[in-house]
Amino acid sequence: MQKGSSVTYRTALASLFFSIAVQAASVNPCDLNGDGVVNLLDVQLATNMALGLAPCTANIVGAGICNIVTIQRVINSALNGVCVTGAVAHSVTLSWTASTSSNVTGYNVYRGVQSGGPYTKLTATAVTGTTYTDNAVQAGQTYYYVATAVDNSNNESAYSAAISAIVPTP
Repeated sequence: MQKGSSVTYRTALASLFFSIAVQAASVNPCDLNGDGVVNLLDVQLATNMALGLAPCTANIVGAGICNIVTIQRVINSALNGVCVTGAVAHSVTLSWTASTSSNVTGYNVYRGVQSGGPYTKLTATAVTGTTYTDNAVQAGQTYYYVATAVDNSNNESAYSAAISAIVPTP
């Protein structure tokens, strides 16, 4: 999956519809001139930045760092389409359709690293809305999510069907 892409998975659960969107940085940091493609012009601009002939606006190795590593990463991106940066923040956003049961007051979200569990509860208290963002995901990892509905007596439903999210690399 390319950085900036978003894939939404949808499955019907007992009384919930569950969606997952995997997000990464939306702008390619190797596209130094902002024309939507990484090519020779970006390589030249990276070179000029590293030589001090142009202001260093790159954020590839780190904010404001323009050196040979920056140039090499732009070259690699121009050749293979992947811009490797210092760190890319990923997240998985889960969303679902509210339960039609009148006594449901919220939802708990669980995550595991293998299909079928075990699952770890991510929500300290039941989520009252219909979305949850997991910001503690790692690049290249596959996660499996389930949700439960919580009623006004704090009773929890069985797990929903699991749905997976593959976090892109890097």
